[in-house]
Amino acid sequence: MKKLATLFTDSYKEVKSVRTITTAAMFAAIAMILDVFSIHLGSYIKVTFSSIPNGIIAYLFGPVMGGLFSGCLDILKYLMKPTGAFFPGFTLVSILAGVLYGCMYYKKNITLKRILVSKFVVMLICNVILNTVCLSILYGKGFMIMLPARIVKNLVMWPIDSMIFYSLIKSMETIGVFRTIKEARSFGTK
Repeated sequence: MKKLATLFTDSYKEVKSVRTITTAAMFAAIAMILDVFSIHLGSYIKVTFSSIPNGIIAYLFGPVMGGLFSGCLDILKYLMKPTGAFFPGFTLVSILAGVLYGCMYYKKNITLKRILVSKFVVMLICNVILNTVCLSILYGKGFMIMLPARIVKNLVMWPIDSMIFYSLIKSMETIGVFRTIKEARSFGTK
């Protein structure tokens, strides 16, 4: 429990840095661009890769910044491209996903197994269960009616999202992007 408290405390300290905010802003712009290329399959299913920057921010800055980033980005994406009615439940689910990713990635070695497990947990809790509850409330449709299609979509996207995220993280580590960001952070704190 102490490790979890330290994780949140360290992540909270990250939020106070101007470099953290500017890095998050750059990744938010990338997420907005990726969201433009999303594919809508009916009213209840959306295939997008705009969650990749959320995972990167959670990896770099932890659960506090991951939750803030995901929540703010959810609202910003809605304001930029409104589809349907705004529902705060989706924003709360996005915040939870950012916090979960932050808890699973921050200050940890990123492996394919860790990514598969974290993506599965977030997809099960946030995408399949909680987002389906939100859709059920918003559209007045039965939870069990929407659930099968959402399960299939998430099971199909789970390995795809995981491999893309893993490949991207490893590529960014190899070319030194994360090292540059971390060095810039430590330089700014001296």
